[in-house]
Amino acid sequence: MYEFLKNLDRRWIFLMMLLAVAIPILLELKFPEKPTGLAQAVFDEIDKLPEGAPVLLAFDFDPASEGELGPMATAFTFHCATKKLKMYYMTLWPVGPRMIEDCIAKVIKPDFPDMKYGEDWVNLGYKSGYEGVIKVIVTDLKQLYTTDHFGAAIDSIPMMQNIQSVQDFDLVINCSAGYAGTKEWVQYASTPFPEQIRIVAGCTGVQSPLLYPYIPNQLPGLLGAIKGAAEYEKLVMDKYVRAFDREPDPKYLEGIRRMGPQLVAHLLMIFFIIVGNWVYFTGKKREAQS
Repeated sequence: MYEFLKNLDRRWIFLMMLLAVAIPILLELKFPEKPTGLAQAVFDEIDKLPEGAPVLLAFDFDPASEGELGPMATAFTFHCATKKLKMYYMTLWPVGPRMIEDCIAKVIKPDFPDMKYGEDWVNLGYKSGYEGVIKVIVTDLKQLYTTDHFGAAIDSIPMMQNIQSVQDFDLVINCSAGYAGTKEWVQYASTPFPEQIRIVAGCTGVQSPLLYPYIPNQLPGLLGAIKGAAEYEKLVMDKYVRAFDREPDPKYLEGIRRMGPQLVAHLLMIFFIIVGNWVYFTGKKREAQS
């Protein structure tokens, strides 16, 4: 067995990894999710808001990170729409408006047709400047946002009448793929204004360790990568869909679906690490004995 594994062609390993990813996708394998405290905290922060509360959804990501953040954005929008919150979308990324429009087209337009633009949701679009934008809008949003994403004057939009700065929102919900994103929102929004601005976020896996130091003071809850998205989906779907004996639309279970191949692939990687170490130390032992 030692000689077989020692001389195993690496192409077999690549093939096994391909199957570990492909088979769960083809069979649509889904595994039970048990939400962690961080996912529960994100859910609770949104769920406790009263109907009509204004929330700022900052989608700071692009198509390259859609695999991790797309399901979060979809679940955030569904949760807020179900709670009948006032949704204000914005982005600090140039391609962010497309992510916003895709989410709106997927959730609000087909499933909440009674919601009206300008009264229930608004797309403020993209502004360049990265954290510089945050520094301005935490005290004067209309200094930068004079029009919405489509060019309509801000003052002509009904739901903008009582919004002067980020401090007027009951909650900021951020989907972040990097710079500028959650770290900058924490540093320049919730840290200077801890009583006025509350933030919850979802981020990519590589970014999440950088944000843990901000929990729980500046950041009450955090969804990390596709695992966090899957946990949050379960919380939302259990309360607002399954509780009424209905099955969720598959588009609201993308995080859970994508966890299938990831879980199997990770288990295979752990197996390879164990086997590789066994081969290495067995070889060393044999060398010492010879």
